[in-house]
Amino acid sequence: MPRNRRSHPGDGVWLSPSQRRAWMAYMRVQLRMNYEINRQLQLDSGLSLADYHVLNALSSAPERKLQVTDLATVIGWERSRLSHHLRRMCERGLTERVQSEDDGRATDAVLTERGMAAIVEAAPDHVALVRKLFFEPLPEELVSPFTAALEHIQASLNLNSSLPPPPI
Repeated sequence: MPRNRRSHPGDGVWLSPSQRRAWMAYMRVQLRMNYEINRQLQLDSGLSLADYHVLNALSSAPERKLQVTDLATVIGWERSRLSHHLRRMCERGLTERVQSEDDGRATDAVLTERGMAAIVEAAPDHVALVRKLFFEPLPEELVSPFTAALEHIQASLNLNSSLPPPPI
């Protein structure tokens, strides 16, 4: 379809009213949730939400390390964005970059003891805010179907998006 083609509601190009409502609700929640969690992390621990994503992925990885390319796919970032962010995290002593033992051409991101201490310290307040903002307003009977819906969307993203699926 040509990009300059004018479309009109109802011609199949637009979202249906229920799809639009769901999409707009998701966007409002996602943007506000990211803002609130980032704000809380920065105030309470000096970490950004981006830092937390990296630290969380590395703390869950075997030996607390991942190849940089794999880490990028786990957290859904472009490799260049992650490389820049890792440089800043290395400067703060939260992570290190080392030559991969598995592939000499690759670089591993490694969680340092300081990085592990930072996520351990940040986790209780972070979890409390996630419970308050995400789980308390969500009735228990909706947690399972909501989780299933998100997992279906994630599976589709793994098959149909420009980033490769996470390795783990």
